[in-house]
This record gives sequence, C-alpha cells and structure tokens, in this order.
Amino acid sequence: MTSLLLRCSLQSLRQAPRAGLRRAATQLWGGALGSRILVSARPTAAAAVEAVQAEAPPASAHQASGPAEPPAYRAFIDFKFVRDNVEAVAANCRNRLSTADPHLVAKLYEEYVKAQQETDRLRAARNENSSAMKGKLEPEQRAALIERGKEIKAELEGLEARLVQLEEELQREGQRLPNMTHPDVPVGGEDQSAVLQLVGQKREPGFPVKDHLQLGEELDLIDFETGGIVSGAKFYYLRNEAALLELALVNWTMQKVAAVGFTPMITPDLVRESVFEKCGFQPRADNTQIYSVRDSSMCLTGTAEIPLGGVYMDKILSEAQLPIKMAAFGHCFRTEAGAAGSASKGLYRVHQFSKVEMFVVCTPEQSEALHQQLLDLEVEMFTELGLHFQVLDMASHDLGAPAYRKYDIEAWMPGMARFGEVSSASNCTDYQSRRLNIRYRPAAAEAEAAAAEAAAAAGGKKKKKGGGSKVPTQFVHTLNATACAVPRMIVSILENYQQEDGTVVVPEVLRPYMMGIEVIKPKAKIVTSA
Repeated sequence: MTSLLLRCSLQSLRQAPRAGLRRAATQLWGGALGSRILVSARPTAAAAVEAVQAEAPPASAHQASGPAEPPAYRAFIDFKFVRDNVEAVAANCRNRLSTADPHLVAKLYEEYVKAQQETDRLRAARNENSSAMKGKLEPEQRAALIERGKEIKAELEGLEARLVQLEEELQREGQRLPNMTHPDVPVGGEDQSAVLQLVGQKREPGFPVKDHLQLGEELDLIDFETGGIVSGAKFYYLRNEAALLELALVNWTMQKVAAVGFTPMITPDLVRESVFEKCGFQPRADNTQIYSVRDSSMCLTGTAEIPLGGVYMDKILSEAQLPIKMAAFGHCFRTEAGAAGSASKGLYRVHQFSKVEMFVVCTPEQSEALHQQLLDLEVEMFTELGLHFQVLDMASHDLGAPAYRKYDIEAWMPGMARFGEVSSASNCTDYQSRRLNIRYRPAAAEAEAAAAEAAAAAGGKKKKKGGGSKVPTQFVHTLNATACAVPRMIVSILENYQQEDGTVVVPEVLRPYMMGIEVIKPKAKIVTSA
C-alpha cells in the first residue's frame, strides 16, 4: 500500500513531504496524536499512505551557510549511468516531480573522476620518488628527492581532502535522485493512473448503507472513544468479532502466502534509522512523519518492508538462492498528519495498525515476472474475499522514490461511495539494494571461476592464499507488496457484507479462522439500574 510514514522524537510531530527517489530498472542505482504527543519529531522524514517514500531535502551545500552534514551512508549509485544519460535522468525527475538535479550530479562526478585521476597520478609519483631514494645518491640528489617528496605530500593531502569533499557532495546529491521509471507508467498525477482490471461486482443493496463507523458502533466492534482517551486521536480498540476478524485476516493471509513459497516472519517494530534511509525513506528531512525514539537512532516502522529490507543488508548471495520470498506480520505506525475529510475518517487512516507485507529479493531478470506474480496473488486473495476492486498502474507523480513501477488495488467502499486503496505492489529494481548493499554472484560467473580453479589445480598451480578466484557480483532487485492491511480490509468487509437487518456476513474463507462465526449480530444490551 502507500501510507504515511512518520518520524517523530518523543515530543513533537512534523509532517513530511511526499516524494520520489528511485533508480533505473537495470542499472541506475547501484499528526498529530491528539491532545497528548507521545513521540516527538526530530528533523527527519518519510512518505505517505503505506509506503510512499519522501524525497531528501535539497543539499544544504547550495542553500544554507555552514558545512553540510556528511551523508549517513554510502550508496553504490551508478554515477556513470547518470553522467552518460543525464537528459533521460533529468526527464525522469521532471516526470516524478523530483527536485533532484542530475546535471549537478553529472558535474560532480566529472570533477570527482578528474580528482581521482590526479590523486592516482600523484600517488604514483610519490611511489616513484620513494623508489628513487633507495639507490646510492649524491647528497644534492637526495635532498632534491626529499624536497620533491614534501611537495607531492602537500599536493596529495590537499587533493585527498578535496576528493573526500567531492564524494560527500556526490553522495548527497546522488541519493536525492529517484529511481528510473518503467516506460509503460503513465506520466502525470494520480488521475492519469491507468485502470488495468476491474474485478467482481459492485454490491447494490436495496437499503440505505451504513459506513463502517456506524456498523462498528451498533455491533460493538470498534471503539475510537476509548482509544482517544487512552492514546489520542486516530487510535482505537477492536472488540468482539472485529478483534477475531483481524486475527482471521492475518492467519488466512499468512496461510495463503506461505502456500506459494513465502517464508512467514515476525519482524521488529523498532528499526535503526539508517535502515530506513537505505530503504528509500528519509528520517532526517524537515517536516518529518516517521515516529522515532528520542535520544536514540531507533524509529517505529511504518511498514514491515523496512525490517525485511534489512534482512540481507551487506550480504552476498548465490544466484541459486534467488528469488527469496518473505512475508511478515508487523505493526505499522504512521502519523497521517494533514489528512482530513471522509477519506481519513475511522479505520481508513489511523496511527497504528497491523499488516502482512510481502518482500522479494531476486535477480534483475526475475523482477518483472515476480512483480506480476505479486499482483496476481493480491488479486486472487481479494477475489476470494468477495470484494469489488480495481487494479491501477500508478502514474509517475504517485511513485515513491524507490519504485520503478507500482500497482495499486482499490476496493469499493460503500460507506465512502468510492474506491479506496487497500494494497500496492512495487518493483524497486536495484534502488534499495544499492543502498542496502545486497548483491549476488551470477551462476555463470561462479561456474567459470570454479572451472578456472579446477584447471589451475590440474596443472599443478598452487591455490592463491585467501581462496579461489573472485567472482564478480551484481546488485539484486527488490520488490514489496501488501498482502493484507487489516483496518482497510475490515472497512471493506463491514461495508460490503452488511445486511438490511444490521448484521454483517463473514466472508466464507474467513469463517474457519473465526470460531465458525458466520454472521456478526448486534449484542444484547445490558441495562444497569441507577
């Protein structure tokens, strides 16, 4: 899905901008808690409705006085690709409403390459000068070499300092670039998104429909009043069958995804902010929306995509291990600051909820087909739940920074008399892996290296100290998709399965997970005497 992620420190909340920061399919990259604020905001940031990542703020080197803060991590961005395709990258930024500056990135890269070449030249000169001093020399010759060595050292120190500065600027600007975009993605705002599929029939009840809030109150299922007293606005209690419905949705979903090869997982709710950043979220931008723990580098997750993305961070995988499919149940924490109107009322937009998230690590050749498989699985599950929904190919303005392409699923919600987003599936290509440093060794390269090693052994050559031949690595592709965002599924079920007598029918596939309950009925009222 896409839902506002927030970053706050235990005292104040700030809202974050929306964004786009993602790299190409094949090679580019390498609110308010009510009256009482429980988690306060630091200057950091992230995105919107379920996984929309925020764009990093413009580099302070060009806007603010004083030294810019060094990048928090080093991303393995393909700067050569940016330089060689700068106009295409710039057009991509415009199409995604990104304020990143590819021309500046290309310019900084050229400066960095020249500085690196000059540094290498001076290092070679230093080595040559040192070698010359090893021979038998006249005093004047030795003195001249010593003087030359001092000159080279001074030059080298200045150049190496400049090289560090250039690399920091290059990283800072490069990390602001969004992923490249699939050629079939519509260009423009959300209204330009293409409807790929319309599934199921819209229910046409012959009676006035109620929204999930009214149904939740009448059936004693949802308690926002107590949630507001205990925790603040947009917090809630699920009661009776609604609590069972959450557990049923999670268990049914986990069974579905595990049956097709996903490894079930339970992930941490607190994650280091560096992992947020490497996944494409920006917990240090202004107007933050990520909940964070004050005086700590820890943040509350807004989606299990983040801890799942960190599972293989800084690891090199074998191609035989791919694809790796994981599905995690996790709690999501989002401030949803600035949300208002019917689209944000009730369970549709809340600060905390449960979700099952799918995450895939694969080769570049596998990612497009796997993206379709994720979408097909979502469609299958929502069809089995008997929902009426549409599948959208989201337009460029609606893509978060990491997404190369994103499909959204919107279910019909009678209480709002419109479609509402319940799921999304994103192909992030190598945008995240170039930041998380997740690589794999291609099978062909491994086979060649093994053959070369065997041939060397047969020829009597000794094995090199430290192991065999080094096998070149490539960056993996990552994908994520929502299997079940619980609150919005509850909204969809209550509103679509309501009956004229005020009851709600439980979807058949969920009944085995709900103690056999088939219909949610009004509770007998207990009358207390004064």
